Amino acid sequence: MKKILKLAAVCAAAALAFSSCSKKTEKGEFTVEKGTLKIGMEIGYPPFEYFDTDGKTPCGFDVELGKEIAKRLGLKADFVDIAWDGILGGLDTDKYDAIMSAMTITPERKENYDFSTPYIGNGQSLIILKDSKLNISSPADVKGLKVGYQAETTSDYFMKKQEKDKGVNYVHEEYDKVMNAYDDLRLGRIDAVCSDYLVAVDYLGKKGSPYQCVWKGTPDEYFGVCVKKGNIALLDKINDAIAEMKADGTLKTIYEKVFGMDLSDSIPQ
Repeated sequence: MKKILKLAAVCAAAALAFSSCSKKTEKGEFTVEKGTLKIGMEIGYPPFEYFDTDGKTPCGFDVELGKEIAKRLGLKADFVDIAWDGILGGLDTDKYDAIMSAMTITPERKENYDFSTPYIGNGQSLIILKDSKLNISSPADVKGLKVGYQAETTSDYFMKKQEKDKGVNYVHEEYDKVMNAYDDLRLGRIDAVCSDYLVAVDYLGKKGSPYQCVWKGTPDEYFGVCVKKGNIALLDKINDAIAEMKADGTLKTIYEKVFGMDLSDSIPQ
């Protein structure tokens, strides 16, 4: 009898767990989970996404943007931390509804994914130490030097294009996270970092920063929210939310909160 009662209790618990799990993963009208906008991001790319001092709470521009978009869609934002090299694969397998992670809109990505209207404009930059003796004022000047950048990003593509198209041969130093490149620059292990200028701003603006920007490209790339190809229902709602945020000044407020400046003119109006 005891065994039967125990078995009944186990079955009841399993049924309850299954029921709870089913409720939790019930699909929304245009999201993978009802009532939630699941957002994929690589949380290690300040000032766009990073963990607060508690090591758990996501912060940054894309986090602020994601919360506001979710709110305007009547949903709760849920941020999923994932390595950059697997971020598109996570979208493909429905681990989240959208990517908001300083992702540049490129023709190659648009072949397989849909993007929102741009929410910020960006260009590349070269950063060295303030006390560096190197004479660098353009990408051509890094020939023969150790240049660090985050792998599989537009900085990576930019530097390899300099080498392929313009013969700027340099020592490739690729990193999983851009912050590690900046750390190695500070420690003298590399000569320069190539990164998004909007990322560099965060490092340059810190009190006692050892870094200086020696070259900045014009804004020629734009970040957008990435969704699965054909998810027009979600894409339209995200675009409407971004348009509202531009019109009512919310996007300007987020720019100023994170970057200390209004970057509204960095994107097409």
